[in-house]
Order: sequence, then structure tokens, then C-alpha cells
Amino acid sequence: MAHQHSSQPRLSPSSDTEDIRLLLAPRLAYFEAVARHEHVTRAAHELSVPQSTLSRAMVRLEADLGVALFARRGRTVSLTPAGRTFLPAAERALTEVERAADSVRADADPASGRITFGFLHTLGPETVPGLIRAFRAGHPGVRFQLVQNYGEAMIRRLRAGELDLCLTSPVPDAPDLVARRLDEQRLRLVVPDDHRLATRKRVRLAEAADEAFVTLEPGFGLRRITDDLCAEAGFTPRIAFEGEEAETLRGLVAAGLGVALLPPPAVARPGVVELAVTAPRAVREIGVAWLDGHPDTAPVAAFKQFLLERRGRLLPE
Repeated sequence: MAHQHSSQPRLSPSSDTEDIRLLLAPRLAYFEAVARHEHVTRAAHELSVPQSTLSRAMVRLEADLGVALFARRGRTVSLTPAGRTFLPAAERALTEVERAADSVRADADPASGRITFGFLHTLGPETVPGLIRAFRAGHPGVRFQLVQNYGEAMIRRLRAGELDLCLTSPVPDAPDLVARRLDEQRLRLVVPDDHRLATRKRVRLAEAADEAFVTLEPGFGLRRITDDLCAEAGFTPRIAFEGEEAETLRGLVAAGLGVALLPPPAVARPGVVELAVTAPRAVREIGVAWLDGHPDTAPVAAFKQFLLERRGRLLPE
């Protein structure tokens, strides 16, 4: 026999989870208060609702569940066996809701809230620690959840609501994002210290056209910039090795396995020489991005403004 779904949600063995939630969620606090006080009037006073409203809500809850939760003696009530079974689950649900509410309020607190901040691996050793230290000088209680990743992965997490904002390169251009250019970083041609170009201070990128390159994997912003700069210089780079982290690439260059276009290191790496590139202009733009229309908590808004005010001086000298 086909199931006939009424216009009003009802609880039954065939009811779906959505119906159960719609029916129970508004009534759990009422049920818990009546069960705790064992008195409808006192529970109604605590909840600041009319006694008649509370009584009707409990009657409807029992009707929807199909079981009696209370034994009534005037305005005094006591739990039935079904009520005693139902109460611990109701208390746990309300506790979880209260805990979640406390958590989101704490994260939004202007003085001690949380910022989920994404950034490129290459900005981790020096740039991001310096930014956070400077920001926390005026906001000492604000907490950071830091996420390091490559650009495309961070944009995905931004769209999924897992990041408040991120520092990335290239600066994204998408209708659902807001992005602001903050700074630019010169890239260098990194060669082994015994390379034919190692005695030079600067070089045209075309002079490395015949070299094997070590690069980041496709999907990384720096890989796209490397490919574009080589194309502008008139060649397609011959890729010998692909990696996921800039300092690993420097190690491969030091081992004589190729050359690389990389941002400057936080600490000089032995075994390599870093050459200024005169042509084409080898830079990468660094920007901050966030989801358009996404409301900011107070700490996120403060940190966003802090980053925007550092336009042109984001990176350490």
C-alpha cells in the first residue's frame, strides 16, 4: 500500500529525518524544562512562556511521538519510562547546541575571536609570521587557524567556507571572489653554484632556454607564472622535475638537476646562486582574497583592514 504523506509533518516509522528534526527541535528545551521542574507552571515561568503554550507544546510532542512522556497530576508531572528514555538524548542535544553557540560567539569576539587564514607555502617562513606578530601587537587575544596550501586549493577552500581570507598568487579574478593586490615579489633564476651562469648577477631569461627546469606541479600559481614568463621569453621550459615546495626545488638545483624561477628564500641556501632576471620582468603579484558577500566577524574585518593598509609593504625587505 502506497504511503500517504500528510500535509503536516508527523513522526512515524516511515517519517524521514527532516520531519523528525522539524518537529522535535523547537520543543526539546520545553520538554527538558518541564522534566527538570516536574511542574508546568514553574517551567513556564523559567522559559518566560505562557503556561497554556507550554502545556499544548507537550501534548503535541507526545502526540507526534505516539507515546506518553509525562504522568500528570494537576500541574505536577513526572516522567514515564518513555520520558526517562527520551530525556538524556534531549539534554545531550541541547548541550551540543549550547556548546556550538558558545563556540561561534567566541570565534566572533572582537578581542579573542578566531581568524582562519590561508597562505602560500613560500610566504610561511617569514612573511606570515611577521604579519601576525604586527597584527597581534594591537589585537593580542585574537587567535589564528593557519592553512598553508597552493593557490587553487586555497580558492576551493575559500569557496567552501573553510577560510576567512587568504594570501595567494596570482591574484584571482572571479565573480564570486573579492581580491586586492597587495604587493609584488621579484623572482630569481636559481642555478647551481658551478653553473655557467653562476658568475653573473643578472640574466635574461632567454639565456636559460636550453636548460632543464625544476618547477612546482601544475595547479600551483608559481608554475603558471614560470610557464608564462618562459613563453614571453620565447621558449617552452623543458621540465626535469616537479615538486610541491620551493625549498625542495632549491635543493634539486643545488644538486645540479636543473634551474628554477623562485622567490627569494628566507635564508640563503648553499650550493645555489640567485640571479636577477632583467627580461622579461619576472615578478609575481601577491594579493588577498575573500568570498564576495561573506559577512566578516569583527576579528576578520580588523585583520582584513590591516592587510589592505599594508599595500606595497606586505613583504619583508
